Amino acid sequence: MTRAITLHNVTKAYSRDVRAVDRFSLAVRPGEFLVLLGPSGCGKSTVLRMIAGLEEITEGELLLDGEYANELPPAARGMAMVFQNFALYPRMTSRDNIGFPLRFEAPGQDSGPRVNATARMLGIEDILDRYPSQLSGGERQRVAMGRAISRRPSVFLMDEPLSNLDAKLRNHLRAEIAQLTRELGVTTVYVTHDQAEAMSLGDRVAVMRGGVLQQVGPPRETYALPANVFVAAFIGTPRINLLQAVVHAPIDGRMSIDLGRQRLPLPEPLSPDLQLLRIQQGRQLIVGLRSEAVRIASPAERRPGEVAVSGIVEHMEYQGHEALVHLNTGSRPAHVPELESPRPSPAPRRRRRGGGPGMLGRLRERAGGHVSGPVVVLDQEPETAEHDEQVRPPAPVGDLVVRTGPDLQVRPGTQVPLLVDLAHLYVFDGYGQRICPAPESRPGLDV
Repeated sequence: MTRAITLHNVTKAYSRDVRAVDRFSLAVRPGEFLVLLGPSGCGKSTVLRMIAGLEEITEGELLLDGEYANELPPAARGMAMVFQNFALYPRMTSRDNIGFPLRFEAPGQDSGPRVNATARMLGIEDILDRYPSQLSGGERQRVAMGRAISRRPSVFLMDEPLSNLDAKLRNHLRAEIAQLTRELGVTTVYVTHDQAEAMSLGDRVAVMRGGVLQQVGPPRETYALPANVFVAAFIGTPRINLLQAVVHAPIDGRMSIDLGRQRLPLPEPLSPDLQLLRIQQGRQLIVGLRSEAVRIASPAERRPGEVAVSGIVEHMEYQGHEALVHLNTGSRPAHVPELESPRPSPAPRRRRRGGGPGMLGRLRERAGGHVSGPVVVLDQEPETAEHDEQVRPPAPVGDLVVRTGPDLQVRPGTQVPLLVDLAHLYVFDGYGQRICPAPESRPGLDV
């Protein structure tokens, strides 16, 4: 038996000003493998613990198979949780650890057959009589998974179960988890900060930031159509190139995107998505380019939809199967604040004279809860040259990273021709929301 999980406007508040999770809404289908992805401290483990019943829900509803479950005790939810730190009983053998939950579910019954069947499934028959101190990290995690599987739960909840393992073992167990959950067909909610795990395991990926759900969808869709700059920057290796830009749309001329020292002329006739950029003329925007959207090639090799620019090689990373070339194109990078830190800094609240915040203020507060702080920071020009020297951050290694084949060899300082594929161009507004490719539907203000 497996079950559906629905979270409707769920909030977890530890105080009036501290919300670990803010109006989180998500539906997990029966048998689905859903991954909660985000940086450390974004609230994903708190969501998992609220589903398990280990954290009280401050506001909102949790539905299990359509039935209200906020007050349902953990033991009655039919869920099994796998923790990051294994959580094995040190004085029990592997056999006893796996069979321990069965003592309470079926007192007096022989748990041996179920323990042996679980051990065969995980390939750990030969370590059933060993204690946790005698096991490797991978073996301990298999035993912890065995303890969850032996209960035959309706839902698996996994809280970063592979983060304490080395990279090779992590990759191996990742494949085992994917195969195991497919065979069992049990609804699984998996928490991780590792995008590689999320993209390879999940039927869908739910990206969180600052306690707020940013986007949910299949891995391919989340990578190809990020809802905002944060999702675009968090998913993908190497990170997407984010450059500050301005659209130029003369009445009698060709539209272009100004990147600073160079421009990207837009092809004519304009696609419907690029036509929408006309209304953004003169505004500060962010252009996103994946490393595979740019290639080192001469203008003579241009394909339909590509435009030519150039860059100076700053650094080259040899990866074995490929190389990453860091280039300086004279553009200004756009930075996503606190991408790896726990929570975005809250915007200061302004009080309206006369007491209350007013209708507009209340609407902004309601909308702001779903945005979760500034998504992108655009550099501002300093007022004076003296001030410029004090506040300017260290220069990054180039402003553009291009993925190339491993055989390419270029020296730092060399100027190389580049071809940009405009079919893989992303444009975000000054708040970090994607405007190109255009969203299928523009969200309204829910009053």
